[in-house]
Amino acid sequence: MALPAWAQNEPPKVPVIRPKPQAVTDYVELTGNAAPINSVKLVARVEGYLDSQNFSDGAIVKKNDLLFTIQQDQYKAQLVQAQAQVQGAQAAIAYATTEVSRYRALVKKEAAAQIEVDKWVYERASAEAKLIGANAQVVLAQLNLGYTQVKAPFDGQMSKALIYPGNLVGSPGQQSALAEIVQLDPIYVVANLSQQDMLKMRANVDQKRMTLAELVTVPVDVALQDQTTFTHHGTIEYVAPGIDPATGTLLVRGKLANPNRDLLPGFFVRIRLPMTRGAQNVLLVPDRALQEDQGGRYLLVVNKDNVVEKRYVQLGELFGGSRAITSGITGDDRVVVGDLWRSNPGAKVVPELTAN
Repeated sequence: MALPAWAQNEPPKVPVIRPKPQAVTDYVELTGNAAPINSVKLVARVEGYLDSQNFSDGAIVKKNDLLFTIQQDQYKAQLVQAQAQVQGAQAAIAYATTEVSRYRALVKKEAAAQIEVDKWVYERASAEAKLIGANAQVVLAQLNLGYTQVKAPFDGQMSKALIYPGNLVGSPGQQSALAEIVQLDPIYVVANLSQQDMLKMRANVDQKRMTLAELVTVPVDVALQDQTTFTHHGTIEYVAPGIDPATGTLLVRGKLANPNRDLLPGFFVRIRLPMTRGAQNVLLVPDRALQEDQGGRYLLVVNKDNVVEKRYVQLGELFGGSRAITSGITGDDRVVVGDLWRSNPGAKVVPELTAN
């Protein structure tokens, strides 16, 4: 019966890999919040009894959908009244114009005095002024009648109704909201960038301040607090013009599509921003190969004599199951990725090159 390798004092076999060079982008990760692009409290703009609520609490609505109807009778009557004033002014203009022509003809025949012509010229000008005022009253009456229908100003989600049909709304001095509508798609994510990270980002883009056109092309990746990967993607939409002296941070705001409403206003999110304009070449190793002690994070590397060495490394971002290593190893090193318990620093091993 053959003895196992350890009983024969033979070096154990351990799987190793060559670090994989790859062009990746260095990122800074921030904690922030989702915020609505638009949030509007709907307020009655005319006085009247609330006739109807035309949506279900919490409903998703489209722009211009009818949400509330306020009593319309008096505003329809005011519109008819204003239109009647227009017709009266038009009739007065027509009559005055006829009289001006008639009296001018009589003046030429010396059958009337010029004062009669002047009187009707004045009456015609007065009627024309009244027509302008009457037309304005029609516009105001149409506006007020339109205000009796409260419509959605944009696509969004409704809150519950805050005032129910039968209540008097829009009274002078009353600004009670009927409901609130919130736009959820697209949506903002907002975070504060530290001055240190901001300076590093500026250094990596050659101190060049981005134009607005360049700014909106900078990608922003977002993950919810319970997600390990950044599954939501958008672009930077706004960067504050200066550092907030109270916090020493710079406000950064991204904008991204949210068709399934995965993000809701107030959600805590993780936000990832690129630290450089382009990708850099780094070495990737399986994240499972990393270990840690009081000296920091390290990898086990098999040297040319097949002896295990401990290498302390500097870590970069995590890409799937692979970790970027910014210093501590080279592309020619053989990194132990399995049977770590059998690979003690200083021990001799038999490295077996594996794909991952």
